[in-house]
Amino acid sequence: MGEKLHWWQTRWFVVAMALAATIPLLWPDIPPLVDLPGHMARYRVSLVIGDNPWLHRWYDFRWSLIGNLGIDLLVIPLAHLMGLEPAVKLIVIAIPVLTVTGLLWIAREVHGRIPATALFALPLAYSYPFQFGFVNFALSMALALNLFAWWLRLARLGRLRFRALVFVPVSCALWVCHTFGWGVLGVLAFSAEMIRQHDLRKDRQGGHWLESWIRAGLGCIPLALPMALMIFWRSGDHVTGQTADWFNWNAKYSWVLMVLRDRWMLWDILSACVLFAILVKGVRDKRIVYSRNLALSAAFLAAMFLLLPRIVFGSAYADMRLAPFVLAIAVIALRPRPGVSMRSMATLAMLGLAFWGARLAGTTWSYWLYDQRYDSVLTALDKLPDRARVVSFVGRRCQDDWAYSRLEHVPGLLLERKLAYTNDQWSMAGAQQLTARYFAAGGYAHDPSQVVTDRRCRGEWWRPIAMSLNNFPRNAFDYVWLLNPPVFDPALVKGMTPIWSNGRDTLYRIDDRTQPPPVLLPHPRRNGASVVR
Repeated sequence: MGEKLHWWQTRWFVVAMALAATIPLLWPDIPPLVDLPGHMARYRVSLVIGDNPWLHRWYDFRWSLIGNLGIDLLVIPLAHLMGLEPAVKLIVIAIPVLTVTGLLWIAREVHGRIPATALFALPLAYSYPFQFGFVNFALSMALALNLFAWWLRLARLGRLRFRALVFVPVSCALWVCHTFGWGVLGVLAFSAEMIRQHDLRKDRQGGHWLESWIRAGLGCIPLALPMALMIFWRSGDHVTGQTADWFNWNAKYSWVLMVLRDRWMLWDILSACVLFAILVKGVRDKRIVYSRNLALSAAFLAAMFLLLPRIVFGSAYADMRLAPFVLAIAVIALRPRPGVSMRSMATLAMLGLAFWGARLAGTTWSYWLYDQRYDSVLTALDKLPDRARVVSFVGRRCQDDWAYSRLEHVPGLLLERKLAYTNDQWSMAGAQQLTARYFAAGGYAHDPSQVVTDRRCRGEWWRPIAMSLNNFPRNAFDYVWLLNPPVFDPALVKGMTPIWSNGRDTLYRIDDRTQPPPVLLPHPRRNGASVVR
């Protein structure tokens, strides 16, 4: 018989941690993730455009096989069962749950038991990319972690033929969810196969790394079919989007510090430092050692993070998305050396559990505050008729404040709830199914026209609020919705009637459609390309 399991190694503990991961998202009606309301608007269009053909005057929606369809596809059956907003909430709740189960499952497969140090990785279920609302990406990464654990388990059980067969369709499905998840699964599987093949060769022939590399590549062929899908996707004439901003070391350094970014800068950075301290402990503490398997996986992911540009095919923050998972794999790579006292490991497990609980409490409070803000601004929708044409302007500063207002894509809920026109949708062919075609709106048809500032911001497309309020085409819109706007001259809203207000947030009805003379400001040089998320 094996050694008795400790409390953090049992199945009930894994179940408890998975359930705990749902806590921050239980209260908010809409998960307060920056980009999510904009994505919800697209989901609504996909569901109703067939019954509302007039939407074609504003948007072009075309289903196509792209590597970014995870939640877009899942909401179709679920929305018919429970409604769109509950369906989205259910899927989003599943993301941190699957992230937790994936990390703990990988740790168990590699180490045989869940090491106490693995608990410190659990707060990364609410990492910065998730907070930003990269939901298809986050879902694909959560699935990739669980699929990698399954990959390891099938190898441990010697079911290699079955693994080769089943991972052909599974890898394709993961690619459809989001390309990034498929790529990360490939990296993790390849590194694990290298170690497995090396150990097999070592026992038989002395173990040559080059041979192990080749055999690992052959073993990962079942994961390769999505490469053909990728070529098909990116070779069409409809595809746009640049790849840019390589080797931005300052940004990469910032992404590492921001892995747990949410609301309180000091708290989030100190929490990240706890992870760094655990990794250092693995090097300096003789009681703890790194698994070769996961250490190599973390090294490969770290290399990807360093080599990736900030913008890939027009998709922003490509490198930032990977940083939390490099740390997560590195943390779960740690395990106690044989013979180490379990009392010291139990103490470490309690500290890890306390860290996870503290992060959960902070995220729950933060989400409650964001939900209160959402509830206050969304009362404006009661003043709007269905199918209204609304231009929204959401204020922000040129400086990247640690705590986002998370209002940048709240205007998308106008489209999601009222089927109203909203100017916050991303519009880049080939990156998603929906593009804006409301030509009367001109330069105020899509993201980032909804973002306004008090002045020109170097390196950004955002307009100053004075320019936006003066220049937007009044004939194209019925209402103006200001959310957290910078200070502006009241003369700029002449001819508009406020019909709702909540502090600085105001909804105006456009009564006078006389177009003021245009205001033109020089635009600073921009480093990079138009981006989507």
